[in-house]
Amino acid sequence: MIMNNYTAVHEFLLLGFPQIKGYNAIILFVLILIAYIMTLMINSMIIILVSTRQQLHSPMYFFIQQLSFIEIVFMTVTIPSMLRVIWLEGTTISIIGCIAQTYIYCAIGTTECHILTVMSFDRYLAICHPLRYSTIMNIKLQHSLVIYCWVFGLLITQVNLSFLCQLRFCGPNVINHFFCDIGPFVELSCSYTRALQLEIVFISIPIMVIPFILIVVSYICVFLTILRISSTTGRKKTFSTCSSLLSVVTVFYGTLITIYLVPANGHSLTVNKFIALLYIVITPLFNPFVYSLRSKEIRAIIGILLKTRCYGKNKT
Repeated sequence: MIMNNYTAVHEFLLLGFPQIKGYNAIILFVLILIAYIMTLMINSMIIILVSTRQQLHSPMYFFIQQLSFIEIVFMTVTIPSMLRVIWLEGTTISIIGCIAQTYIYCAIGTTECHILTVMSFDRYLAICHPLRYSTIMNIKLQHSLVIYCWVFGLLITQVNLSFLCQLRFCGPNVINHFFCDIGPFVELSCSYTRALQLEIVFISIPIMVIPFILIVVSYICVFLTILRISSTTGRKKTFSTCSSLLSVVTVFYGTLITIYLVPANGHSLTVNKFIALLYIVITPLFNPFVYSLRSKEIRAIIGILLKTRCYGKNKT
């Protein structure tokens, strides 16, 4: 076979951002590191507050807590290796490491898609069926929905994992990206990848398309319900409870669709990498400020904690 004329590849070279060098690379490294640390701190704070404060023990904050945990895992899978790539101006990764990173990245991304869908369903119930909300969205259903999101995300992406483990690499070993994304990774294989490419398109339906449709339908119902509210104050108050999540969903799916559903020839590799940078670094940092720190309850608790700490220092 022609394949025998090539040397088997055992590791890949991640290029990162070859056009960014010297002081510019250092600045990018520092900015991403700061964003990563801030995201870890803010999401960790949200997880602790929801766990320890009785006034935050509601379905909405329970799902926000789960989303915060997902954001932490999602960033930790990609950003440390991204920082290494930027600092070294390119670095190598083994095939096994690349497959593992691709699988975890896809699994966590799938879980986040479904958590956002669950959060939209929660807002739909709270606004469209307020009298039955507490009965339907009980603790058992909350935990069942979260378990479903995690199990679905981890299991359905194993289909990708089984295909990825069968790929052979015998040609170029350079990935023009800052992490092992599934598209650039598969392109380097010398195996027959048509079946895998079709599987990726097919599997995107339950991973991204169906959740997106459910979110859209939920918010259409929410908006119709809000329009039927007679008072302007009531409409504004009701809309404010779901506008934050709508912003998160818009940014999340906007970048996701641009990267994975828009045809590859629709944008260059450089543009694709910067969109991925927005999706991986900026969006997780942006989300807590939108859906949590805008919450009156969380701001009130943070204010009390800060006052207590300042008072304690002054007292000593």
